[in-house]
Amino acid sequence: MPDTKPTLLLVDDEPANITVLMHLLKKDYRLTAARNGLEALERMKSQPMPDLVLLDIMMPGMDGYEVCQRLKTDETTREIPVIFITAMGEESDQTRGLALGAVDYITKPISTAIVLARVKTHLTLKQAREALANQNQILEERVKARTKELAMAKDTTILAMATLAETRDNETGNHIRRTQHYVKALAEELKKQPNFAPLLTNDYIEQLYKSAPLHDIGKVGIRDSILLKPGKLTEEEFEEMKNHTIYGRDAIIEAEKLQGNPDSSFLQIAREIAYGHHEKWDGSGYPNGLSGEGIPFSGRLMAVADVYDALISKRVYKPAFSHEKSSDIIRKGRGFHFDPEVVDAFERINDAFHSIARKFAN
Repeated sequence: MPDTKPTLLLVDDEPANITVLMHLLKKDYRLTAARNGLEALERMKSQPMPDLVLLDIMMPGMDGYEVCQRLKTDETTREIPVIFITAMGEESDQTRGLALGAVDYITKPISTAIVLARVKTHLTLKQAREALANQNQILEERVKARTKELAMAKDTTILAMATLAETRDNETGNHIRRTQHYVKALAEELKKQPNFAPLLTNDYIEQLYKSAPLHDIGKVGIRDSILLKPGKLTEEEFEEMKNHTIYGRDAIIEAEKLQGNPDSSFLQIAREIAYGHHEKWDGSGYPNGLSGEGIPFSGRLMAVADVYDALISKRVYKPAFSHEKSSDIIRKGRGFHFDPEVVDAFERINDAFHSIARKFAN
């Protein structure tokens, strides 16, 4: 049967003192001893590592204060209780020892009852701290698992809602997956530039990626006769179609109110994308005719992603264009329909767009 007794390290340069302590403690504890500071530090490397250290102060070479200080600055030993046992009984000596991290201070000549009681007390406290730390770790892992589960549920719900909106106008759910990946790829490329780095944190890019599927959520408010029309929309019908940006924005605003957190970065980005992804750099877009940097950055990213995907996809009113032709149309829109810097990023990762399109092809 393995020995489950706690291990104590006794450190004293006087053999007689070690002998006395061993006689007192051998019944209830495993014991190991060191005659000086350096030897004590070496003993700390042995297995099992001591559960508690009884440490003399006055020793040749490295004294007990320095030994304690080294133990408390080492991550592997800082939690091991240190009790000073010394003839130095001045209050200043005790204060110094406790300030270095010792848990207790026993003066010589020692009292058997006091040594046994304090060793037992500090081992019990150490075990309680370890149990609490283990319990905290278990709780943290449970919280992380639950948080991950809730995040997955949210992401699944978002994709389901977005897919429902897309299927109403004969588009497949892969459209939202492609645009989601396009937007993330653009953001990660632009993050390399100093002027975009402060905005494009890892958290922002993750929120951008997760909110992107909601860009056309407002289409649920558009009549089927318009969404499913096989031919070109009339001017009146197109004006109605434009309203999907407003419907999307309003739906997300209502979600923000229900959540009670108007500062939610996820919903804020989702709202910006839904409302702003049809705005154009030169001000000719809708619904507000915003131009340049007046268009939310997330909307500028989605503008390129959404148009590229519409170009490579078959629609009731057009065939699917090749990647090359679609890319050329995006290039020609630089500074007119699209943010020039976003188009430049698109150029740099053009192959990545093509790969995403093929990976999530209809």
